[in-house]
Amino acid sequence: MLLLLLLAPLFLRPPGAGGAQTPNATSEGCQIIHPPWEGGIRYRGLTRDQVKAINFLPVDYEIEYVCRGEREVVGPKVRKCLANGSWTDMDTPSRCVRICSKSYLILENGKVFLTGGDLPALDGARVDFRCDPDFHLVGGSRSVCSQGQWSTPKPHCQVNRTPHSERRAVYIGALFPMSGGWPGGQACQPAVEMALEDVNSRRDILPDYELKLIHHDSKCDPGQATKYLYELLYNDPIKIILMPGCSSVSTLVAEAARMWNLIVLSYGSSSPALSNRQRFPTFFRTHPSATLHNPTRVKLFEKWGWKKIATIQQTTEVFTSTLDDLEERVKEAGIEITFRQSFFSDPAVPVKNLKRQDARIIVGLFYETEARKVFCEVYKERLFGKKYVWFLIGWYADNWFKIYDPSINCTVDEMTEAVEGHITTEIVMLNPANTRSISNMTSQEFVEKLTKRLKRHPEETGGFQEAPLAYDAIWALALALNKTSGGGGRSGVRLEDFNYNNQTITDQIYRAMNSSSFEGVSGHVVFDASGSRMAWTLIEQLQGGSPPADQTLVIKTFRFLSQKLFISVSVLSSLGIVLAVVCLSFNIYNSHVRYIQNSQPNLNNLTAVGCSLALAAVFPLGLDGHHIGRSQFPFVCQARLWLLGLGFSLGYGSMFTKIWWVHTVFTKKEEKKEWRKTLEPWKLYATVGLLVGMDVLTLAIWQIVDPLHRTIETFAKEEPKEDIDVSILPQLEHCSSKKMNTWLGIFYGYKGLLLLLGIFLAYETKSVSTEKINDHRAVGMAIYNVAVLCLITAPVTMILSSQQDAAFAFASLAIVFSSYITLVVLFVPKMRRLITRGEWQSEAQDTMKTGSSTNNNEEEKSRLLEKENRELEKIIAEKEERVSELRHQLQSRQQLRSRRHPPTPPDPSGGLPRGPPEPPDRLSCDGSRVHLLYK
Repeated sequence: MLLLLLLAPLFLRPPGAGGAQTPNATSEGCQIIHPPWEGGIRYRGLTRDQVKAINFLPVDYEIEYVCRGEREVVGPKVRKCLANGSWTDMDTPSRCVRICSKSYLILENGKVFLTGGDLPALDGARVDFRCDPDFHLVGGSRSVCSQGQWSTPKPHCQVNRTPHSERRAVYIGALFPMSGGWPGGQACQPAVEMALEDVNSRRDILPDYELKLIHHDSKCDPGQATKYLYELLYNDPIKIILMPGCSSVSTLVAEAARMWNLIVLSYGSSSPALSNRQRFPTFFRTHPSATLHNPTRVKLFEKWGWKKIATIQQTTEVFTSTLDDLEERVKEAGIEITFRQSFFSDPAVPVKNLKRQDARIIVGLFYETEARKVFCEVYKERLFGKKYVWFLIGWYADNWFKIYDPSINCTVDEMTEAVEGHITTEIVMLNPANTRSISNMTSQEFVEKLTKRLKRHPEETGGFQEAPLAYDAIWALALALNKTSGGGGRSGVRLEDFNYNNQTITDQIYRAMNSSSFEGVSGHVVFDASGSRMAWTLIEQLQGGSPPADQTLVIKTFRFLSQKLFISVSVLSSLGIVLAVVCLSFNIYNSHVRYIQNSQPNLNNLTAVGCSLALAAVFPLGLDGHHIGRSQFPFVCQARLWLLGLGFSLGYGSMFTKIWWVHTVFTKKEEKKEWRKTLEPWKLYATVGLLVGMDVLTLAIWQIVDPLHRTIETFAKEEPKEDIDVSILPQLEHCSSKKMNTWLGIFYGYKGLLLLLGIFLAYETKSVSTEKINDHRAVGMAIYNVAVLCLITAPVTMILSSQQDAAFAFASLAIVFSSYITLVVLFVPKMRRLITRGEWQSEAQDTMKTGSSTNNNEEEKSRLLEKENRELEKIIAEKEERVSELRHQLQSRQQLRSRRHPPTPPDPSGGLPRGPPEPPDRLSCDGSRVHLLYK
């Protein structure tokens, strides 16, 4: 049986409760849009479960389309949420289209002409291949894209080379750190060798020369580098340029090189000290200075409102000078370095000091090998987590913290936990635009080609990130030598004439290097006045594989009802509706049976219909934003209200009507027992109609004057464990109206009094026995159950209104159980009686079968005897009146006769005197009453 009192506290939340408000599109942001077919959407800073739980994303939030397989996005790839609640470029759809392999759009040492389409290559596109001068094409010159496949194999350009014997060699001396603090030579040496091959294969660059490499392993150690430097300088052949790696080695080489009139070009040195042109007049580097990161760090400090930071550094010149520059910049920004620690080889004590000083924002400057030592100590001191932010250098290997290191005693899992959340700043070392460089390769093609040359996995190879810088360093050198030798200028200098005493050629090479400007695989290559590369800065954060947000985002997530709970209760409700239909069908089919007739079957039918409506209300009761949109929510609210209201009116109202009339008619005093004959069915139906009409009128007025709508209850913000850059704002949907308290007061008062009155009437009539409503005791029991469930569930759901699962469980199960109890108590006993006793015949059939109107019911017998007694009493009264009248006539006649005839003489025979004969009409009556006999 339905409980309308459950409606108000759970699903019709009063305004103002829990910070409820009515949102609009602009306040919530943009609604989540569907991904394209065969594609998806990448949500920054959100997990898959969080995306499922939210409906809106905040303003300025960006989403990115991605495609599966050999497909690519055609249309806008990125959309941004605007302040008006819409996404950018919504007039242009984003589709995932099957494309042919992109490798056909690139021809090494040649050109590709695409016709019949645009990038990417779609069905119907055609490519024509042409080789550069001094190269010839091997393979077909044309291919057509059809259903994601090219029609012919890809050709290649084969060089028409001049014999090596006719080309003069130019030597480059290089020092690659294959081990040590930064083992960058592991990837940079293969990149340099690959660049030399590409340069030497070109006929338009140094056509008469061939660049050759002579290299040694410096181990990133100045002492070791000194030995190999003198070997390069004092042993033939003459080197036209020197290429060191580490900053400490570059410092040594650059200071000594000017004595030999040598240009020094580094691919991996970041020390700010190397920007001193007076100290290092011939030094160039494709790796920018480490001070390039400091303005970025300061901006991040200011953005997040940090005023106090701490630092820990390795005691080498590159990190000391970088930190000095950072200290000057933070002072200008009003930020203080409160604690500064340094170490040479063992960072244990400095890390403990950072913990003791309660450092929270920490800048760490050290090489990769020392970084593993530092973070092993960080794990031991628990100097990590949400309260701490570590800023590190970004040129470590990707999995530097997972590489086996015998000098530390921490596991991979411990190191992974310690480094979680750290932020790195690094220059952009790989062109993100993926455009073609001067070598006719894109950055992605360079990575693929280099990966094939490496002996180890890129993540385990030192210097893999700096490899594009080493590759572009060779191209910068080649272009500068090409200008110097006459390939690009007027000087006509012969590079083979270079020696360590020839400053003229050195100056020309210097000027050519200083004016370098070309597109490399690392991006645009250009040097500033100090010989340092100018580049963009990249900010990264180790955060579970997801890129960090550019600001702390507040994501609104809705708390939806548990689907397992909703399905379970829906199944119970559906079974209850089936039970109500069975009971209704049984009652209608057997409505001719006297036992069913005496239970007012039409009222029982209304009760079954009311239970069905109440059980049907469970379905909209469990619908929320997980199933329906915001525009549909008001209709669901109205469906809840009307189903619950009408179900209560029909179900409980029918039972209340029975109890009301039983109490009214059969609890009167003896002198008013005539009222029992006035119980007519239409009076029962009129009472139910009155109760239903009152509810319909109230609900209609409510819906017209103050309709229900969707409101939002907002909870305290939550910080997700897996994402520190996103703040979750939980919300819960409710149905409410402006005058909610007024309507709740009306329904609380009216329905509460009706329930209490029903309990009272059921108690008063528990001992009444009446044939006209023979199931009123079962009705009273059902009323007790409904009232008890109301008294328990109503206050509980008010307390749990902000817990959607618990509140729905209490409310829906109360509806289901009360409906089940009502149906079972009212209909199951009737079914059982008719089945066990076989009382299936009507009253007329029963009379024909027995020959009398005998009824086993004692109450029916008593009623018939009382009626017969009243009829006999009336007949007796009439007979007595007639007897009295006849007596009076008899006495009158006797007196008249005695006056007319004297007394008769005695009989001669000695007998009594004979009188006149008896008149024929004389009655022989002794005046006794006829006694009423009872059977």
